[in-house]
Amino acid sequence: MTTTASPRRPSVAARRSGYIVAAAVNGLVLYLVNRRPGWEALPFLTPDMTKVLGLVNASILAGIITNLVYLFADPPRLRSLGDLVTTGIGLAAMVRIWQVWPISFDSGGFPWDTVFRWLVAIGIVGSAIGIVVALVTLVRGTHR
Repeated sequence: MTTTASPRRPSVAARRSGYIVAAAVNGLVLYLVNRRPGWEALPFLTPDMTKVLGLVNASILAGIITNLVYLFADPPRLRSLGDLVTTGIGLAAMVRIWQVWPISFDSGGFPWDTVFRWLVAIGIVGSAIGIVVALVTLVRGTHR
């Protein structure tokens, strides 16, 4: 008979430090995308970026908010719920990016558009898997 030890969580101080760093990085990204230098500074993004920016911002804000909530309480079920929300919003943003495709590269011989399509597709599949995992974790946590 084999036993599996449950993985130990990092200390409260380590987790809180991580939440602060994650919220700060997301805040910086939100600022850079919307203010300085702004998404327009990236030459491969087209004006259609405005059609997806709302969901991209919502995804970043969800990350900031959940990490700030975790500073005060981070039981596993709450973390599962937060993962479910943030991953769901991120998935919606990626699907919208796929639909609008506000990305365009000068060919230059390398198929960057194809590479980025694959990366977004992998992100969509990974997010769908993450949502299932978060749901299972949430349900298992409520029935213990």
